[in-house]
Amino acid sequence: MAILRKHTGTRGETNIEVFFDLVYAFAITQLSSRFLLGHLSIEGALQAVLLLAMIWLGWSYTMWLTNWLDPGHISVRLLLLALMLTSLVFSSGIPDAFGARGLAVGGAYAAIQIGRSVFAVVALRGDKLQRNFERILAWCVVSGTLAIIGGLQHGLAREVLWLLAVSVDMAGSATGFFVPGLGRSTTKDWSIDGQHIAERCQSFVLIAIGESIVVIGAGLASGPNIGLRELAAIVVAFAGSVGLWWVYFDRSAEVAQSVIARHPNPGSLGRSAYHSIHPIMIGGIVAIAAGDHAIVSHPDSSAGVATALMLAGGSALFLAGHALFKVTVWNVTPWSRVVAIAVLLAFIPIAAGLPDLVVGAVAAGIVIAVAISDPFLSQRHERSVHAAKNSRSPAAAKNR
Repeated sequence: MAILRKHTGTRGETNIEVFFDLVYAFAITQLSSRFLLGHLSIEGALQAVLLLAMIWLGWSYTMWLTNWLDPGHISVRLLLLALMLTSLVFSSGIPDAFGARGLAVGGAYAAIQIGRSVFAVVALRGDKLQRNFERILAWCVVSGTLAIIGGLQHGLAREVLWLLAVSVDMAGSATGFFVPGLGRSTTKDWSIDGQHIAERCQSFVLIAIGESIVVIGAGLASGPNIGLRELAAIVVAFAGSVGLWWVYFDRSAEVAQSVIARHPNPGSLGRSAYHSIHPIMIGGIVAIAAGDHAIVSHPDSSAGVATALMLAGGSALFLAGHALFKVTVWNVTPWSRVVAIAVLLAFIPIAAGLPDLVVGAVAAGIVIAVAISDPFLSQRHERSVHAAKNSRSPAAAKNR
């Protein structure tokens, strides 16, 4: 079919997909700088997690769609533009999602999930992928209905209904979108381009890290002056962002991209390592970005529990997500991350009484230490694997 994407093995992303991501850059900004900082409580944090899940699902389901359909085809391009507009409505409502703009957020989410699926079913009629999207549409109708009803409710009822909507979409992908009479999809049926999935998720990580850069610059620009304390704050916050980038992109991102590209079942690895695990890392980055705002705005203030959780807890969450990513892709235990997570969690009770700047410096330092240790640990691991292979070789056995 002309609308199907032709995978050439070159760069998977297209310009329209990168353009599409700009709306989600705005969504991440709204979530970290507007919503999370305005709701510094346990309930606010849980609501932020729920909104992040809705953001991620709206984006990732579209990522999967453009893995199969050609973004250069005029109808797919128009779909992406329509989804951008609807996502803009969703993103605009994030700061007051649990207040007066609930229906706008819930309705936009439903329109994104259902509209995309309807388009795919129509566009793929006669193709073997049509049945897959018929199953997805059935699940999205359920989740979208829950999202709209939730937007009409208030308080706990809205939270529960939106949680159910998100759970339906997450359970759908985990169960192969099983529908009575239509059966279920298997990951082997998903003839995806693993390189494209990897590139798209890497772009979203960059969006989230870029938000932390925006927060740093905006915080410095809004201050009355730029003195030594403000300069120290921006150095600490910037170093933390660099550490996040280094941990993710220095080695693992590119190597993982080649692994999924050669994997015999790329759909399975794409669902686990990218679709399911990446939002954990994104959540950590969003929390850190909100904490960076506190560092730049009030470098001398005591951190308090909320800021300590955003900076140290967010760093631990990011490293936990990245550890799961490495375990899933390479089946190795990244002990540097396990140790760093333990140190960060132990630091949180102490951090609550320390200045923002100190907490940010410690959290950033731990992430940077992980980034610095990676090349040495990787080389040691490669040497041990090479030695083990040599020890099992016929020549080595003969020498023994």
